[in-house]
Amino acid sequence: MTVDTRIEQAASATILSVNNIEVIYDHVILVLKGVSLEVPEQGIVALLGANGAGKSTTLKSISNLLRAERGDITKGSIEFQGRRIDGLSSADLVQQGVIQVMEGRHCFEHLTVEENLLTGAYTRKDGGAAIQKDLELVYGYFPRLKERYKSQAGYTSGGEQQMIAIGRALMSRPKMILLDEPSMGLAPQLVEEIFEIVKRLNEKEGVTFLLAEQNTNIALRYAKHGYILENGRVVLDGTAAELRENTDVKEFYLGISEGQRVNFRDVKHYRRRKRWLT
Repeated sequence: MTVDTRIEQAASATILSVNNIEVIYDHVILVLKGVSLEVPEQGIVALLGANGAGKSTTLKSISNLLRAERGDITKGSIEFQGRRIDGLSSADLVQQGVIQVMEGRHCFEHLTVEENLLTGAYTRKDGGAAIQKDLELVYGYFPRLKERYKSQAGYTSGGEQQMIAIGRALMSRPKMILLDEPSMGLAPQLVEEIFEIVKRLNEKEGVTFLLAEQNTNIALRYAKHGYILENGRVVLDGTAAELRENTDVKEFYLGISEGQRVNFRDVKHYRRRKRWLT
């Protein structure tokens, strides 16, 4: 069997399946309304949509971080590698190979860069040598962190803190990373750098990514497939190439209409809903 054949077979297998889930906060507020999606093994899938569309809630539903925010999955199911995981704790999910990088580049500000990275290996039991090997792997992908490994994390830049957060996730040896708004608050050059590293991790280390992102343009350049959420529902999905060529996506998310940039103040929301729901 050739390498290309193995890659194609891996890509065709579904590693994560979210099946018609509904999420309610505080027993009253319905946030997700029948969301379904699939993520192929060793793939990169993007959750797209405006702020408040339900992207972060979808990721937290998968990683089981909802209860900390008084949220519950009231309908549907979530499966990882063919097993239901919606009843597992977040710690159990890390052991299964699923880990979330939260929005906002959360770091332990009082710890050094390297100490932050090592916290990601806290649950591992394969010995110091294996952990050190993975630490060097992280430094290989993020050379800037190696340069600043003794620096206190709270004094690093926003881009470096995002690298710390992703690197810490890698130290747990994940099969899948849920990446929430990796571009938020970063300069365009740093955003490009982060997404290039995501691409390399996917291709060379076989890590699967499900990323929530408002920057539709860059997300569709790196993802293979995308789902667009509006008001807690999936209103459109398809390959990245299909979404890039979709008239609605061009106009309402990429800001292009008939080859020209459009002014979002002139956009009528009901037109998008009407076209997508017919």
